[in-house]
Amino acid sequence: MSYSSSLPLRSAGVFFAFALTASSSLAFQAPEKAALQERVSALKESVAANHAKLEKYQWTETTTIILKGQTRKTEQNTCRYGPDGKVQKTPIGAPAAEPQQQQRGGRFKARIVEKKVDEMKDYGARLKSLVGEYVPPNRDKIQDAFQAGNASMTPSGGTVSLALSNYYKPGDKMIFAFDTAAKKIRNLTVDSYLDDPKTDIVTLSVNFASLPDGANYAANTDLKAASKEMEIKTVNSDYQKIAQ
Repeated sequence: MSYSSSLPLRSAGVFFAFALTASSSLAFQAPEKAALQERVSALKESVAANHAKLEKYQWTETTTIILKGQTRKTEQNTCRYGPDGKVQKTPIGAPAAEPQQQQRGGRFKARIVEKKVDEMKDYGARLKSLVGEYVPPNRDKIQDAFQAGNASMTPSGGTVSLALSNYYKPGDKMIFAFDTAAKKIRNLTVDSYLDDPKTDIVTLSVNFASLPDGANYAANTDLKAASKEMEIKTVNSDYQKIAQ
């Protein structure tokens, strides 16, 4: 009788110990989560503030496309934000003529080469579109990643490394080097993909700089698509305020 009556007491003791351990774990995690939320909020505020400032500017974007180690095309656009909040681009000058290669083997081979060129143009355009999903960062997507539990941070001096997973595509990763004192992004790296996450890997590195009024902008980006041996480098410069 005494043995059977001790069972509820043991069960209660085990439950109490489990609850105590769980509550201690949650209490330990709470400060870390609060600190992460604070950094994410600061990042979102920085993104929003910079977007508002950059809406008053126009700038020159210089893009260089490199294929298998050789520069194939360089183009320039005048950029500014449109009413929809997206960047509008206007080509500067006439488009550069692409180098013509002498073909041997007749019209059939020429068509094959032309098809490959069109495919690479389409692929490059899709890569540029992919970059637009990450740069500039989107405050709502940052919040979504945090709410889904896909955010983490690693402090390092005055800079904190904020990592977001599943930001735009399942399995992608975006890492911000965020200056906590200046509340500015210093660097951004992205691991993503275009179609297949295993065979169509895309990496992106972005360095940021500041304008005299404190606006933070993507000074240069370097995108690489290993499967196609393609690299797209972009430099943003000559920022000028738009006359009101």
